Amino acid sequence: MNEILARCAVMESHPSRYCQLTDVTSFEMSQSCIPIETLSLDHPSECPVHKDCSGDEWDTDLEPEEVAEKTKGISANDLYLQACEVVGVVPVSYFLRNLGNPILNLNHHGLGPLGAKALAIALVSDMKITNLELEDNHILAEGAKYLMDMLKGNCSIQDLNMSNNHLRSAGAEHVSKMLLDNVSLRSIKLSGNEFTEHDAKSFADVLSSNYRVKELDLSHNEFCEKGGEHLGQMLANNEGLHVLNLSWNHLRMKGAVALSAGLKVNLTIKSLDLSWNGFGNEGVLALGEALKFNSTLLYLDLSSNRITNEGAGMLCKGLEANDTLKVLKLSNNPLTVEGALALLNSVKNTPKSALEKLNISNVLVNEVFLQLLEKTCQEHQGLEVIFGGVGGFIARKPKQHPDPMKMIQDYLDERKLRLWDFFRNIDKDGFMKVPVSDFRKAVQQTNIPLDRVQIEELIHRLDKDRTGMVDYRGLADTRKQMMRNQRRQLRKQESRQKKEKQKSDRVLQTFQSAVEAVTPRSSMVISPGLPGDSSSSQHFSATPLSSWHHVVMSNSSRYSVPNMSTEHVHLPPIGIQPRPGSSLKVRSSSQPNLHPEVRATSRTKPISALEFQTNSQPEITSSHPVSPASNSLTRSRPALTAHKHQTSTKASNHKSKPAKGKS
Repeated sequence: MNEILARCAVMESHPSRYCQLTDVTSFEMSQSCIPIETLSLDHPSECPVHKDCSGDEWDTDLEPEEVAEKTKGISANDLYLQACEVVGVVPVSYFLRNLGNPILNLNHHGLGPLGAKALAIALVSDMKITNLELEDNHILAEGAKYLMDMLKGNCSIQDLNMSNNHLRSAGAEHVSKMLLDNVSLRSIKLSGNEFTEHDAKSFADVLSSNYRVKELDLSHNEFCEKGGEHLGQMLANNEGLHVLNLSWNHLRMKGAVALSAGLKVNLTIKSLDLSWNGFGNEGVLALGEALKFNSTLLYLDLSSNRITNEGAGMLCKGLEANDTLKVLKLSNNPLTVEGALALLNSVKNTPKSALEKLNISNVLVNEVFLQLLEKTCQEHQGLEVIFGGVGGFIARKPKQHPDPMKMIQDYLDERKLRLWDFFRNIDKDGFMKVPVSDFRKAVQQTNIPLDRVQIEELIHRLDKDRTGMVDYRGLADTRKQMMRNQRRQLRKQESRQKKEKQKSDRVLQTFQSAVEAVTPRSSMVISPGLPGDSSSSQHFSATPLSSWHHVVMSNSSRYSVPNMSTEHVHLPPIGIQPRPGSSLKVRSSSQPNLHPEVRATSRTKPISALEFQTNSQPEITSSHPVSPASNSLTRSRPALTAHKHQTSTKASNHKSKPAKGKS
């Protein structure tokens, strides 16, 4: 780059020396930070203007400042043409025609790596272009390197679009390094560049501390579970990103849960596009938990994420606690009228809901939904619901007729009768068999709520061989089979419910672990305590820090008095036994001392533990009672101290009597 500018500067006054500027390596432009080795000529001895120039006539007295003065008059148009000639590419006429515009759209121009190199040479000192569009130009990682080097020095480009350029991992590395130095970029589009899990980590590392980039597009890439974890960490730590597009990736299961955990503690994100990721009900469960705490998100796109009616119900729990979300898109999900009704009811039952647009464009609704929508719009007048049309129905399972044998058994249980009693009333002859017609007539005459279809079903089960007779053994066997089926169905239902609960608990546990993993370190509360006490640090949830006033009890019998001295006062044992599982040491970040006696001592001169024990020992062995005012730390238990003194005196007298007897 520097050689090209130097050639152009000298060409006006010294045309014969044009190609002798290749030895200038210390020249640095005021607007450029591009390394010379990046944009140097492959054959410096060949001059694109004068082919017969030699390198022996170069005047080394030309200073870099003089070269800079010479280059001020060169237009970006001429510089681009010279750069194209040097790198060997055809100039783009659209670039030459629109060079002065703030928006430069070079999408689909087939620049390639060398074309990107020539463009970087021309734009390194440009101060007019603010929006650079380079989508679908097959730039590759090589061309990305030239452009990223240019952006390290360019301070006017704010919006950059490099989507669909096959940058891959090497290009992601160049972009990440550029973001560390660039101070002007506000929007970056990197869609469809085949980025992988490792690349997500690179972006997460650099964007966790970047507050300048406001919009980021990483859609149509290959981020999976690990990528979701890295991006969730980035969301938790980033303090500047407003718009994030992660559509058309593979963020599922753990990746979806980790991303939701980052959303929970994020404080700046306003628009999040997660469409076409396959979140499923598990990811939506975690996302619903995140919406309970996030207070900045305004736009959420969950289209085409395999969300069923059950997942919509999980999302409703988050919507009921959220008061900021305005746009929610759930199109192209396997939702029915039931899920749509659940979503609409959550908005209706939440007066503080800020939802203005709900997109369920593939759902056919019914009259019940329309009536509920009318009532909801009366309370939320700005609400707009986009649905597929009218004609939907609530999928109802066909009515299941109860087992007729079970109904007979319930009838007998209510009247405390046995099955044998029921059958004996029908079997007048005592042959243990009755005709089918008599059995049908007897059942119809009782108060058992069986219709004709159920009676025929029962007879078909009792008379499988079509003999026209119903015997008692077949009736008893049918009852046993019915009871076995009932127990089996009950076990299946309990097992299904247990699995669903375990699955939900597992997702929530993973979500909580992910939240703890992405929680910023600033949310750790260090409460005062004893030196070297490993239990003095307590970790709390990220935001909001509702546990700041939490009092931490330890298993020590010593008071920790903060702000009194660097030493800690160790109280002598006075007969107080702490309760199991409790302690007398109190630490709190907002309440440094909760004991008035101990707080009173903080006004006096601090004493060490050794001095306290030395001074208190004579008082315990003295014959005079201890005064309550002698020490503020023992003032609350004077009677107990006096009682101990009397007990010790009696014990000493009792030991001395045998000695006098011997003498």
